[in-house]
Amino acid sequence: MTLSRRSLALLAALLLLAAAVAGAAWQYRREHAFPAGLIQANGRIESDTITVASKYAGRVAKLAAREGDSVAPGQLLVQLDDATVRAQLEQAQAALAQTVAQAAAARESLAVLRREVPNSIGNAQAGVRVAGAALTRAGAAEQQSKRDAERAERLAKVHFVNPQAAEQAELAWREARDQLAAARAGREQALHALRDAELGPGRVKASEAQLAALEAARGQAQARIGEVRSVLDDLAVKSPAQAIVTTRFVNLGEVVNAGSPLFELVDLDRLYLKVYVPEVQIGKLRRGLPARIYTDAFPGQPFDATVRYIGSRAEFTPKEVQTPDERVKLVYEVRLYLDRNPGHRLTPGLPADAVIRWREDTPWAKPRW
Repeated sequence: MTLSRRSLALLAALLLLAAAVAGAAWQYRREHAFPAGLIQANGRIESDTITVASKYAGRVAKLAAREGDSVAPGQLLVQLDDATVRAQLEQAQAALAQTVAQAAAARESLAVLRREVPNSIGNAQAGVRVAGAALTRAGAAEQQSKRDAERAERLAKVHFVNPQAAEQAELAWREARDQLAAARAGREQALHALRDAELGPGRVKASEAQLAALEAARGQAQARIGEVRSVLDDLAVKSPAQAIVTTRFVNLGEVVNAGSPLFELVDLDRLYLKVYVPEVQIGKLRRGLPARIYTDAFPGQPFDATVRYIGSRAEFTPKEVQTPDERVKLVYEVRLYLDRNPGHRLTPGLPADAVIRWREDTPWAKPRW
């Protein structure tokens, strides 16, 4: 069948129009193509979660936070019943006060003993010398009285002196013997006093050991107070970071076990955008590359981020992830951590687009889907 001239002209016009449209489309894609040094992706903002638990079992006496609350670092979340621990703290403080008083008394006694011991030894040594001198004099007096009594007895036998004089000499000798015995006893007593005084350094050491034991007991009492206070602080469960309460696991009056989760928090300073990068582009990425995150909630305001995690295994594209090329089936998970979250405006769950720059000289561009 032969085409008419009119049909041939119409076909030629259509071919020219198709060529023009194809050329215009190619030129548009060339002018508006995404820069080669950038990779775009999308996903949802997520966060590191913090599970808050108690170190000790107890009854929930106060519930200070609920779901959706914004909590600051150190803010009270749950107060567990602490009446028993407070009683233990009072006992420990009383024990410490008693030990401190005993140590103070022992320290004062030791100071007095250290002053007394040298004096006691010196006095005892002087007493021994005095007793020795007295014993010497008593011995000499006894010998002289003995000689006088024996001489008087001989003279009385020859009637040179009367018997009364001999008796007086005998009495004087007996008295001298008694004084000698007393002097000997005095010297023994002085020696005993010296030996007792010489035990003074040993008493000082014993007193020092007693003081050291009291000081150690004081340290143990202080450590006990610190331990009880630590338990008391742990019974007041507080937020470890600036975060939002996402889940609450307990109610007022409940009894919880040690280690039981009480709250789940989201750290607003550790937000990241989880995206999936096609397998053909993953080789361009490395940890530490800069990125920018764009959200519909804050149009025109990109948020700086950094590539901190790149999945080690490929996976099939999740259904919720949009990809410009449906032929791409294998992707890698990549996490872009926000450098800052000013005013904590971004929260988990927000959808966002991302641009990752893997060439330093490439200018930034907004995502183009």
